[in-house]
Amino acid sequence: MSQSLSIEEKCLEMIKYGYVVLKQFPRYEKHGLAAEIRATMWRTHRLIVTALKRYHKKTTLTDLDVELTLLKRQARLSKELGHIDNRRYQIWITMMVEIGKMLGGWIKHVNSSKPVKAAAL
Repeated sequence: MSQSLSIEEKCLEMIKYGYVVLKQFPRYEKHGLAAEIRATMWRTHRLIVTALKRYHKKTTLTDLDVELTLLKRQARLSKELGHIDNRRYQIWITMMVEIGKMLGGWIKHVNSSKPVKAAAL
C-alpha cells in the first residue's frame, strides 16, 4: 500500500478488504452482522466524501469518528464470535486504525484553524 493515498482511497481499500472478510461469514450471519458491517463501512465512506465537500466539517468529522469506532467494535465482535480469524482481523483492523489516525489529524487541523472574523460594518 502506498503512503500517499488519501483518506478516501484508504477507506475504499478497507471496504474492499472488508468484503473479502465478510464472504467468510457463516450463512446465518450474512444478513445480520455482515449486513450491518457493510452498511457501517458505506456510511463511513459517505461521511468522508461529505466532509471533503463541506466548508464546516466539525460535526461531520465527529460523526465519522463515531462510525469508525462502531466499525472497529463490529469487527472485534466478529472475531470474538469466531467469524473472522486472527490474521484477517489484524489486517482489517490495521486499515481501520490507519484511517483513524488520518481522521485524528484532520480533526486536529480543523479544530486548530482560526475562525474567520466578519468584516466590521
